[in-house]
Amino acid sequence: MEILELAIQRLPGGSGLPLPSYMTMHSAGMDVHAALTGDIVIQPGERVRVPSGIAISLPVGFEAQVRPRSGLALQHGITLVNTPGTIDADYRGEIGILLINHGHAPFTVRRGDRIAQLVVQRVARVIWVEREQLDPTVRGDGGFGHTE
Repeated sequence: MEILELAIQRLPGGSGLPLPSYMTMHSAGMDVHAALTGDIVIQPGERVRVPSGIAISLPVGFEAQVRPRSGLALQHGITLVNTPGTIDADYRGEIGILLINHGHAPFTVRRGDRIAQLVVQRVARVIWVEREQLDPTVRGDGGFGHTE
């Protein structure tokens, strides 16, 4: 397993909150906490931007993905509007978590709640090479339920 040291800045709203952390030894994502000054109630169908209280410095060739927490999705219908959200290597602002309530009841987010996961991954830079035909595969152009 690769270990990567990253710079993180705790912003004023994040004071006293835990930094993103892995909840188990083999977790891929680190839980991110809500850096709120007061509770936010998300009504069914409503979306909100929740501050994380942190900014990070990713090296070139990496991205951070903001992903939903499965427990919030299953138990309350809370997920992310854009999932996964991408944090690029040149972004230095606060990480914002765009939550949406797909549930049937209002959902309250409180300071320190674990609201998302952060996964850091390598990315490749693509250079397109246009071809008249692509190399053949058994699947070919089958998609969108072709194996049903």
